[in-house]
Amino acid sequence: MEQTESTNEAVEETTNLPALTAADRCDICGAQAFIRVVLATGDLVFCGHHGTANKDKLKPIAITWQDETDKLN
Repeated sequence: MEQTESTNEAVEETTNLPALTAADRCDICGAQAFIRVVLATGDLVFCGHHGTANKDKLKPIAITWQDETDKLN
């Protein structure tokens, strides 16, 4: 089950993000992406490692934080 967190509840209710697939690659290292961050300027996708490493910086400005790292287990 994917986890989508939003800083704006109205966005969370209306946003239906597609599930990340094996074709989605981390913007930093190219590994499979399991985290999508929707920002006002566009989307970023990260592997679990880089998503966690950048969470504190990006979470305050994220519109939506889609975390599918539960698929790793």
